[in-house]
Amino acid sequence: MSSSLLPLRNTPPSLLHFLPSTPLPFQPQPMSTFSTSLSPSTSTSTSQNNLDQPEHNLSHVLKYHNQTKHNFNRYARGPHGLDWANQPNPFRRYLSSPLLPLLHPQPNAHQSPLYHSLFRSLPSPHPISESTVSHFLFDSLALSAWKTTGFSTWSLRVNPSSGNLHPTEAYVVAPPIPSISDSPFVAHYAPKEHSLELRAKIPSGFFPKFFPPNSFLVGLSSVFWREAWKYGERAFRYCNHDVGHAIGAVAMAAAGLGWDVKVLDSLGCEELKSLMGLHVFPEFEIPSRAVRGKIPEIEFEHPDCVMLVYPSGVGGFDVDWKELSEAILGFDELEWKGKPNSLSKEHVCWDLIYRTAEAVKKPLTLDDRFSVEPFQRSGVCGEGFYKGLTVREVVRKRRSAVDMDEVTRIERDAFYQILLHCLPSGCQVGGRQKRQLALPFRALPWDAEVHAALFVHRVEGLPQGLYFLVRNENHFDELKKAMLPDFLWTKPEGCPDELPLYELLRSDCLKLAKQLSCHQDIASDGCFSLGMLARMEPTLREKNAWMYPRLFWETGVLGQVLYLEAHAVGISATGIGCFFDDPVHQLLGLKGSAFQSLYHFTVGGPVLDKRIMSLPAYPGPDVDA
Repeated sequence: MSSSLLPLRNTPPSLLHFLPSTPLPFQPQPMSTFSTSLSPSTSTSTSQNNLDQPEHNLSHVLKYHNQTKHNFNRYARGPHGLDWANQPNPFRRYLSSPLLPLLHPQPNAHQSPLYHSLFRSLPSPHPISESTVSHFLFDSLALSAWKTTGFSTWSLRVNPSSGNLHPTEAYVVAPPIPSISDSPFVAHYAPKEHSLELRAKIPSGFFPKFFPPNSFLVGLSSVFWREAWKYGERAFRYCNHDVGHAIGAVAMAAAGLGWDVKVLDSLGCEELKSLMGLHVFPEFEIPSRAVRGKIPEIEFEHPDCVMLVYPSGVGGFDVDWKELSEAILGFDELEWKGKPNSLSKEHVCWDLIYRTAEAVKKPLTLDDRFSVEPFQRSGVCGEGFYKGLTVREVVRKRRSAVDMDEVTRIERDAFYQILLHCLPSGCQVGGRQKRQLALPFRALPWDAEVHAALFVHRVEGLPQGLYFLVRNENHFDELKKAMLPDFLWTKPEGCPDELPLYELLRSDCLKLAKQLSCHQDIASDGCFSLGMLARMEPTLREKNAWMYPRLFWETGVLGQVLYLEAHAVGISATGIGCFFDDPVHQLLGLKGSAFQSLYHFTVGGPVLDKRIMSLPAYPGPDVDA
């Protein structure tokens, strides 16, 4: 990168000097290392030894992160174009496994509470039943609509996905549920059919031994190939964004039924693999370089996380992780039903993705305690900005805007209210933002590691400029020291005391925001846009390399809140995965890998494409929000 791209230490009011004079076109590097057969490789079973090599794993993760950055003079390595003939099927099915249809919730069934009310308190918990589980999945992971134009038709889902490619698969592990299963079971969720595919029946004593009554598990896995088909080596990042979005979607849908959610992060990769029955996929050997050809093993599912869904307000309980691990590993001996369907005829294996997935595999950790944290309400600046929508109306009508109108403005207090719902700790009196106690961040068992640098474009009563939201106030001094010394760090006018938002610089950032987000107009045409910065290398050194995907999960949960908040106040939003990583850091004065930009977002007034027709997600009367 040339020195002309570096910002001056004494930043003037205008930031336009920071931009390159001639934006470079998209020029992915040629893929000269492709072959049509697998090269000498490292088996996933032998690379398991890397779990005992924390420095090796950390070094690899940092290498992956740096290698997959976009910059003004080069983009991360990816395909030259899209191989439409081999676009992956977005729907996983387990052929020959029993299909258990779920109910399509009727308008008056389990009346959905008002969206904004959930941030104050959760309703009384509903019992687990065919109706409530159907309702829960309908509002978290189901289809939300079909879109059609010309000869093309595609589906949308409640949980968003990069490029609408949906690498995330979901599993339900539950006690007996009348009209679904007379026995405790593991099932794969099939969103196109809104049904459960029965994979296995599990021992009857499993849930009573380890978990409180009226609880069940939701597991998430990723098919890396679905995302890599379009995005190449950067796909691992996007898959983990999507895991975070799914966690946020699950937490919000559960909250509407009075259920709480917590990621059981003490479990390791092997336990998750056994719990979801992912051992049925053939052994995948990682080639020594990127290869192209028929590689069906690449369609395996990588186990990401499992969440406990349990009644809110339940008293504290502990989990014996060692006994739970032993019980779950025994699931390998169960009778597993169904054969996974094929997703593509031919494939491209970006070996760097799979080596990184190995480096961040988490082992079982026995020294953690499961803690039930009291629900913490979020701050209130003004609830009149919300449109009186229910949780279902917000989550099922959420859409990703393709364009923003360059006109829509929001009130300053509406902006503050959105950000109050982005805080992990809620509105603790005299407390500091750090612990994740508020909805939906309380699903994550670690302290907040993600902050937001905001470009304010069209917020009535707030000057245009660069702002910063500190989501873990223990990081404040570290952030201030790491960033440009001339930033103001002053509280903007009218900002609530409990909102750690700071004005850094007043300036028209429209062109800058667009350029930093890969020259995309959508980053400058809305009310505000932002980059999410994670405290990265120190966190990986303090905890382990397996925190790397979890940082992306946290950005995904935060992105899910921004999506829902935007729709709840009558506008729209879009996640932006393409941005120039190091130029973002240079703008802020950040050096090294202590803080890294992981995800961008934009919020504003959407432009609707009238050429695209919307169709119901599922056939039949009154089945869609």
